[in-house]
Amino acid sequence: MIKKIQPWVFASIALTQVSCDKEEEKLPLPNILWIVSEDNSPFIGAYGDEFATTPVLDSLASAGTLYEHAFATSPVCAPARSTLITGMYANSMGTENMRSNYPLPDEFQFFPSYLRDAGFYTTNNSKKDYNTIDQEEAWHESSKTATYLNRKPGQPFFHVQNIHVSHESSLHDSIPWEDLKHDPEHVPIPDYHPQNAAMKHDWAQYYDKVQQMDAEVGKILNELQESGLADSTIVFYYSDHGGVVGRSKRFIFESGLHVPLIISFPKMYRHLAPTSAGEKTDRLVSFVDFGPTVLSLAGIDAAENMQGKPFLGKYTAPEKDYTYGYRGRMDEKLDLVRSVRDKQYRYVRNYMPHKIYGQYIQYLWRAPSMQAWEKAFHKGELNEKQAAFFNEKPVEELYDVNRDPDNVVNLAGVEEYQDILMSLRAEHERWIKEIKDVGFIPEPLVEEVAVEKPLYEYVRQDDFPYERIYETARMASSRDKAYADELLLRMDDAHPAIRYWAVTGALILELKSPSAITELKKRLGDEKAFVRAAAAEALYKLGEKDGFINALNSALDSEYQMTRVYALNVISQMGEDALPLKEKIASLITGDPGTTVYDIREAMNIISKLE
Repeated sequence: MIKKIQPWVFASIALTQVSCDKEEEKLPLPNILWIVSEDNSPFIGAYGDEFATTPVLDSLASAGTLYEHAFATSPVCAPARSTLITGMYANSMGTENMRSNYPLPDEFQFFPSYLRDAGFYTTNNSKKDYNTIDQEEAWHESSKTATYLNRKPGQPFFHVQNIHVSHESSLHDSIPWEDLKHDPEHVPIPDYHPQNAAMKHDWAQYYDKVQQMDAEVGKILNELQESGLADSTIVFYYSDHGGVVGRSKRFIFESGLHVPLIISFPKMYRHLAPTSAGEKTDRLVSFVDFGPTVLSLAGIDAAENMQGKPFLGKYTAPEKDYTYGYRGRMDEKLDLVRSVRDKQYRYVRNYMPHKIYGQYIQYLWRAPSMQAWEKAFHKGELNEKQAAFFNEKPVEELYDVNRDPDNVVNLAGVEEYQDILMSLRAEHERWIKEIKDVGFIPEPLVEEVAVEKPLYEYVRQDDFPYERIYETARMASSRDKAYADELLLRMDDAHPAIRYWAVTGALILELKSPSAITELKKRLGDEKAFVRAAAAEALYKLGEKDGFINALNSALDSEYQMTRVYALNVISQMGEDALPLKEKIASLITGDPGTTVYDIREAMNIISKLE
């Protein structure tokens, strides 16, 4: 039973924008509390979801500001949290691929460090998952028992409280149909999902989990009230990305990137609020801005390296016109997608359009609804919108989010939307070049380089051919054969990333000419194992099945995890033609020295198909 939330949560008192006079300047620094739920889109009554049961968050919104346009930068936890903790786009640092431990430049501090230096008591309870080498000194305490209550008398605090109950894993064990609180027969299901029993059940079960999450928020707010600190604490509630039923978490759509954000200001700090109580704002905000905003509320200017801009506090920046999103490797499966969002449209650019949306990911497929969805596809039971998930991706996607919140009607090829498409495409490419997006460096090379130098510094070396690498990736993924001759020339480039993209371009563009096949066969002897594996994939898909086994075998012997994972991704598409590699693949499952969870998962996927 949830205790009654104290009146400060429910209060609906008009807030006014006032300037900081001398009296306000004497105010103590505010406490700041982050309440972070996992893996949920805005399935909240305050956001207009009439099926949701979220009385606590609805009340919090009635006393605070609800952000209609808040977005994660990545649709999965570790890359998203990497951005949250640094105020930097993960794809500018080399931390955009799911679960890594690549280093950052020494001067890149986790933002709570600046709060700690300014006298704040900083605590985290307790998830980190920052996708890079941890900076434990950012926190006074980070543990399952960490609490702001241990601060010194009068010391301001910044506390993060994570709520796990809404995590994706909550769907792995099915609640009996009759025990569900939300009716599966009336649950709202998006257009891209089939209306089968497993899908209805998982959606209803997830609404139950969001209801439980809401109750957990209530307990946290009650504890704050009972501590006597509610009247001096600014409360943020948000989710670490969207989710969680298939095609949400991990995917660059509204369902993966749009997150709830509610911020409540106590009376002492109402002058900092952007709206009156209970009102909404349509300001675009992104995870990259959250750290700088907390610093700004504490009167601290963000570090020069931070790419985010404060949307509250002393250093509030002008509103931005766009937010940006990125998808890299998701667990054991490779992909590369980027996105730009304004207040009406989402633009998506797929740099590996030859890969289907719904690549098999072991963890994702634990949900009964995912298994049922795939079975329905193979039985031919899906309509065009539902089946699209299991097909290759277009190069570009454009969605009018106001009319099409499920992102199922791609407007990229519609004549009357070409001006919007070109504008967002240009903004996308401008941003890629501005931040020097390191996602275009193949992760096998990232793993190798990171031993010596952070990726942020690697791509900023004076002689580094960043523009040429990105240009090659853009041409390779374009499906435009006008680039064929240039890509063949670039297969001999001095930089392995350029050779990789040129080879991948031959696959995507289906270059079957004798000259293309000759150049690809040369790459089977490339000095880099991941380029050899890419050449093997291209030749195999183009019908040339001689010589690829040795290239893949050597890649499986690599000391680098991501080279092995890349090779396994290639092998997973080969069916029985991979039989000569079965013994080598099986050795990865046994946990030979150097193997990791992603080697093992992908190896298990392949062996299960070869049995």
